[in-house]
Amino acid sequence: MAKKSMINKNNRRIALSKSLYNKRTALLKIARDRNAQPEEIFKANLKLAKLPRNANPVRIRNRCMITGRPHGFYRRFKISRIALRQLASQGLLPGVRKSSW
Repeated sequence: MAKKSMINKNNRRIALSKSLYNKRTALLKIARDRNAQPEEIFKANLKLAKLPRNANPVRIRNRCMITGRPHGFYRRFKISRIALRQLASQGLLPGVRKSSW
């Protein structure tokens, strides 16, 4: 089980990223526009720099929804490899079977 503080920090990052998504994309569009005036690009870059760092979606860490584990994460199921194996063994994941040979 991951530390609760790390899970909460990641959840705060997700919420902040979602709330500032539209503002951030609008500023990025202006900053990357090669036909815009240099003053507009500079102002957009300043406003982007003033946004919180945690508003960037790159800072969000993929974590298991059950345990909060950051490594061995399967995107398709949004859980870690350990939780996936436990759920698959119990038959709680439809369409998933544990292989044996």
